[in-house]
Amino acid sequence: MRALAAAAAIALAGCGDSPPGESGAPDLSGGPDGALLVDVARERGLDFTITSGASPPSEILEVKGGGLALFDWRGDGDWDLFVPNGATLESPERGPGARLFDIGEGLAVRDATGAARVDFDRWGMGVAAGDLDGDGLCDLLVAAFGPDAVLAQGADGSLTEVAGALEGDDERWSCGVALGDLDADGDLDAYVARYLEFDPGAPPAPASFLGVDVFGGPMGLAAVPDHLWVNDGLGRFAERSREAGMADVTPSHGLGAAILDLDGDGHLDVYVGNDSMADFAFMGRGGLHFDERAADLGLATSSDGRTQATMGICVADVNADGLPDLFTSNFSHDTNTLRTSRPSGRWRDQSTTSGLGAVSRPFCGWSGAFADLDLDGAQELVVFNGHVYATGAAERAGSSRLQAPLYFEREGERFRRVEGEGWLAQAHCDRGAALGDLDGDGDQDLVVVDLEGPLRLLENRTDSGAFVVVTLADTRDLGARVELAGDGWSQVRWIASGLGYQSASAPEAVFGLGEAQGPFRLLVQWPDGSSIEQTGVERGSKHQLSSAR
Repeated sequence: MRALAAAAAIALAGCGDSPPGESGAPDLSGGPDGALLVDVARERGLDFTITSGASPPSEILEVKGGGLALFDWRGDGDWDLFVPNGATLESPERGPGARLFDIGEGLAVRDATGAARVDFDRWGMGVAAGDLDGDGLCDLLVAAFGPDAVLAQGADGSLTEVAGALEGDDERWSCGVALGDLDADGDLDAYVARYLEFDPGAPPAPASFLGVDVFGGPMGLAAVPDHLWVNDGLGRFAERSREAGMADVTPSHGLGAAILDLDGDGHLDVYVGNDSMADFAFMGRGGLHFDERAADLGLATSSDGRTQATMGICVADVNADGLPDLFTSNFSHDTNTLRTSRPSGRWRDQSTTSGLGAVSRPFCGWSGAFADLDLDGAQELVVFNGHVYATGAAERAGSSRLQAPLYFEREGERFRRVEGEGWLAQAHCDRGAALGDLDGDGDQDLVVVDLEGPLRLLENRTDSGAFVVVTLADTRDLGARVELAGDGWSQVRWIASGLGYQSASAPEAVFGLGEAQGPFRLLVQWPDGSSIEQTGVERGSKHQLSSAR
């Protein structure tokens, strides 16, 4: 099936990946006029800093959170922002509470927490968004330190925690969560990556990093087994990891998971990023049956066999074979990692040859994204960074606590770092980030979490009209593969849950066109194995599509 998927992609649209007429390097000045991305958070009404322990941090619990979600609140067709928020070591079970922000016309932001009667106030980490109960409205699943939560959206816009929705949750530390129909029964299931045993009242002894005293963990602390939550169709979940074949692995320090069809065989798979332990790749065999094959597939460790601290997870078709390639962000003094799919069915570590390896060593990477932000037809890669250790310790270890983003232009299967001013030169202690066309102009904007400062709302001012946008009409179709084809070229996107770090981007695929005029063809492969093709797709058009459930 893998070979057939790749062959089908080539037969549809040729073997290129980007349309002709790329516009070249974008303007990254960050100034008020003509800039690609400009932080407009405060002027548009978004003035909020999350709580995640104290600054500087003294324990590992304070540095791992920082997720957010873009989702459709009230079903009005635009994207709004949910922030789980955190707590403090002094009150780890109850913090200041989650926040909901309504994003309106012109990116005007209004705090809608009270209007939605949001009632989640635990130490939130990651969040995933999707229709969990089949009522057509987008709900949220929040991973937390302590009990995880299902927040169901009501017809009146309320976001209410559903008591007992996660049957048998043992209330330990969860970090990342991803949604997908893993048992192919028409509803969304959830994989929760869980971290380690931590007691705020009895924290671990300090550790040493490159000869510098730092807080303890994750090494030496007991890992917590992950959860596979299977949905009954009404938004209530039972833990089924043993039944699915996922409980035989050694519990590891899970930070995140992504759900998509990695090998093109028509079954959803689960890729799990672990901290300082081998990653997992649970490959679907149909129904609720999975085999863990990361080592066999070249996805468990770096090419030299070292385990890495996998934080962010990104996918793109870098080598133009129609199948997903995986980029993961990692801890400082290691490299970020790019693995590309090969005809053998394995993935190859191309961190060095791609140009993404050495440049990342000083950086502690978290959320990232492949996105064609300048709509020239080639996806860029952006990675948000920030160290876990206090400033003095980070500097003595040869790094820094506050770090600027990394931004790469793609040149075939290689990437070239682009440095600039404004947002690109500003150092932060970033964690989660989410992409979405928030102002409806066809390009993707970004919301970013900073542990040391307010949220950033990066407005994309490309405004070229060179786009095609595909949005999921039904979020139960998360995991869809979307391909846009022109004359002798094609581009592929995956609308998947769990990409980035602890965050949910809007369920949409944005294709940049450069100078290509169309018409184009769309091919969507749904998670249930069905597909649709749409011809006559015009430049500057938007499409809301769903599978035939």
